[in-house]
Amino acid sequence: MKLNKFLLAGAITILSVGFATGCAKTSTSKSQSSSTTASSKPKIKQAEIVRIAERDVIPTMDSSHAAGPVSAQNLANTMDGLYRYEGSQLKAAMAEKIVKPTNKGLTYTFKIRPNAKWSNGDQVSADDFVSAWQRMVDPATKSQNAYLYEGIKNATEITAGSKAVDTLGVKSIDSKTLRVTMEKPIPYFDQLLASSAFYPQNAKLVKKWGSQYGTNSKTLAFNGPYTLDHWNSPDNTWTEVKNKHYWNAKNVKLNKVQYQVVKDPTTSLNLYQSNKLDRVMVSGEIAKQMKDHKDFELAKKNATYYITPNLKKLPLMNNAKIRQAISLSINRKQLIDKVLGGGSALSNSFTPRGLAFDPADSTKDFVSETSKTAGIYGKYDPAQAKKLWQAGLKETGNTDKTINLELLADDLEVFKSQSEFLQSELEKLPGLKITLSNVPTKTRLMRQSSGDFDLVAAPNAADFADPTSFLDLLTTNSTFNYGKWSNAKYDALIKNSSTTDVNKPDARWKDLLAAQNLLNEQQPVIALYQPAGSWLSNRKLKGMNLCPNSIYDMACVKFEK
Repeated sequence: MKLNKFLLAGAITILSVGFATGCAKTSTSKSQSSSTTASSKPKIKQAEIVRIAERDVIPTMDSSHAAGPVSAQNLANTMDGLYRYEGSQLKAAMAEKIVKPTNKGLTYTFKIRPNAKWSNGDQVSADDFVSAWQRMVDPATKSQNAYLYEGIKNATEITAGSKAVDTLGVKSIDSKTLRVTMEKPIPYFDQLLASSAFYPQNAKLVKKWGSQYGTNSKTLAFNGPYTLDHWNSPDNTWTEVKNKHYWNAKNVKLNKVQYQVVKDPTTSLNLYQSNKLDRVMVSGEIAKQMKDHKDFELAKKNATYYITPNLKKLPLMNNAKIRQAISLSINRKQLIDKVLGGGSALSNSFTPRGLAFDPADSTKDFVSETSKTAGIYGKYDPAQAKKLWQAGLKETGNTDKTINLELLADDLEVFKSQSEFLQSELEKLPGLKITLSNVPTKTRLMRQSSGDFDLVAAPNAADFADPTSFLDLLTTNSTFNYGKWSNAKYDALIKNSSTTDVNKPDARWKDLLAAQNLLNEQQPVIALYQPAGSWLSNRKLKGMNLCPNSIYDMACVKFEK
């Protein structure tokens, strides 16, 4: 993700907002792009079609259940929330303008654009937002993202099952007027409104298809730049077609975006070099080989790749020394240099560098201010790792000569290589044997969510530019706390940051720093690196801008003539 500085309405960072959507003239960090031109066939000029390699299939297009980068990207291509990002700028989308809250930050009133329509011709109404948001917090939906609603009136009680869904602080005043009532101000609420968790849903289709909603193209209607065709076809391809009903269709220059799942990096490179794809992700050895190529493009992300140990399944992992030993045993620099390539940066902090900056001094990065504690167990020190490992085994009374653990991760080639590297590092701890399970992303997400793992290696990307986009995930009751770590002091710090200190920027910052320092000490998750997207991209392809929420803005993409 782009390393932007944001000023969150009274708290941490600086956010650009706009009242009209054109297409922002921003760009990802790029060494040059490619000179390849697309070859053509039939009725649509090939210059109006872009062909992209994707890392995996779309797990779901139900925004109430979306998880992972593939769902997030394709939802952003085909849907609009009240706001959307164009590069680093937050702009009005379904809403007519960026709204300033009233009533001391507790009331937002949005006017929905009169020309906002679904791809089936239905008007996008305030009720489409109300029903989608109520569905999100309904305990029966079991949405992992319901926690994002916690600042909205009654959301916490609804998700806990103690209040009715229709008491959520969201109301349609008329068909095109939406009012949101907050329980407390949320400094980053504007950014949340660009998240897929806050998209509307066509209420008629949700009712018609029930549990099948979002599982294939025919169950969906789209209010974004493109519609989704031929999804869930057996050949692992899908096509997104310009949405003629989109309110801003005149500024969408592409007629089609064609995606093809390609997991093998050599195959991706061959398809690109033979002009069968316009944009492919590269990693590992290929990224290192191609980094000086004129078509190579690099985009750093507000994301962290990390290992989660399962404390609920493995009593051994409840010992902090065991977790600290795992962290100290991994040579992160070697992982980046020998396995990843492509510009990823070493990380020993769950919260990524460049996400947020001190409200009292915008030159001070959040991660920099917690680097002292991060360096204690986030460095490479195999001798200290062995000492802590043996001390942890002694404290837990573990006398097993061999400890067998499985490392779960995705099945892209780069992640297979990464798993093999981590296996070799971790097995240097006395008696530890690691077996590898590299599976499709959809399977990893299911196993991760259900707690079916010993250790899982996976990424998390920011939904908004604030440390809580990461820190909230490790509170005791978070559905994203896959390892089931629990710490009362940590929970209290996060609670204070969103309640008593929410409108006190300096105090809130101190709460969040203390929470990150606690993570650095306890190592409930083991940060490895901050990933970067390495691509080979057609030089004529312009406007492929990476947004602060780790999504590429496909609405503004075009081919240069």
